Amino acid sequence: MTFPSPEWPYPRLVAHRGAGRKAPENTLAAFRKGASCGFLMMEYDVKLSADDVPILLHDDTLERTSSGRGRAQDYRYADLARFDFGGWHSPDYAGEPVATLYGIAAYTRANGIHSNIEIKPCPGMEDHTGDRLARAARELWSGAALPPLLSSFSEKALAAAREAAPGLPRALLIENELPPDWRERVAWLGCRGLNLNHEFITVDIVRAVRAEGLSLAVWTVNDIDRARELLSWGCHAIITDEVETLAPGQF
Repeated sequence: MTFPSPEWPYPRLVAHRGAGRKAPENTLAAFRKGASCGFLMMEYDVKLSADDVPILLHDDTLERTSSGRGRAQDYRYADLARFDFGGWHSPDYAGEPVATLYGIAAYTRANGIHSNIEIKPCPGMEDHTGDRLARAARELWSGAALPPLLSSFSEKALAAAREAAPGLPRALLIENELPPDWRERVAWLGCRGLNLNHEFITVDIVRAVRAEGLSLAVWTVNDIDRARELLSWGCHAIITDEVETLAPGQF
């Protein structure tokens, strides 16, 4: 289901980190779970390995979501492939490998699933990561009906992505309150929208963002009444962990 807006041509319900609560986050297994619940768009985190392979991982370190230890940026992809990225979640997913942007692109494109790629650079790698991931996304989604949306908290990464692949849409992520200079920041980065924390959203903010002709996706919304309220205010999309209770069929 798509939300009929030129600012947001994507589905209005987005699975967070694939289906990051019901399966190991940022893995192909999570994407399959989200797809089985009817989601046609996934949000996920991508950073670079030591040898510049784009991998799906939220944290800068490996401990929380894998059997590895230490900083992700210190490992080559071949070494990351030795770790278990699923057993931490539950025994059913033991042995799940690290996901790459290459594999995720193949799966999502084959199954009609859209992407919000969060550029999640390791410390000190903001410019390089933005550049490399934008170039990879441009290549991997070449010819797609809808390109992936690139988002990031890092303005350096978004600026580098703008230079590397200006044709890909971008959104600025804001952690807390909307800063007073948000219009200037979005304009300088050439972003088409904002991805905002729902805890700081008001109806006036929604109206102000939409009055600028920008898209507005909100995260991470796990209560169905809150989701309905935000959509009724005019938010374009809801990003959720609750892929079963907030599935597309509920709206």
